[in-house]
Amino acid sequence: MAKKNSYYYYTLVGLMVTLLIMVEGTRAGLINLCNMNEDDLSTCKPAVTKPNPVDPPPPACCEVLKKADLSCLCSYKESPMLPALGIDPDLAMGLPPKCNLPLPQSCQGS
Repeated sequence: MAKKNSYYYYTLVGLMVTLLIMVEGTRAGLINLCNMNEDDLSTCKPAVTKPNPVDPPPPACCEVLKKADLSCLCSYKESPMLPALGIDPDLAMGLPPKCNLPLPQSCQGS
């Protein structure tokens, strides 16, 4: 039982350190997520933030998504990283079709 508890403890500590690095990196303007920098993320943020997301997404957001690595973004759909950045994962996964971009296989069916 002690091994199981220490596993969870170290997992939690690792997650907290990762989130802290992400938040500090965002403050410093150093974030680069799947070929999207902080400005790119800000362009799409109104469309992926609850409670009142902008729909349809702004054309500038769709232009940003054309450059983004969508398969990479899909890998974050279950991660705490997007919510830590103020992004709703479900809304984010719905952006490509709204921008007439193909939804990668990794985003489908969850």
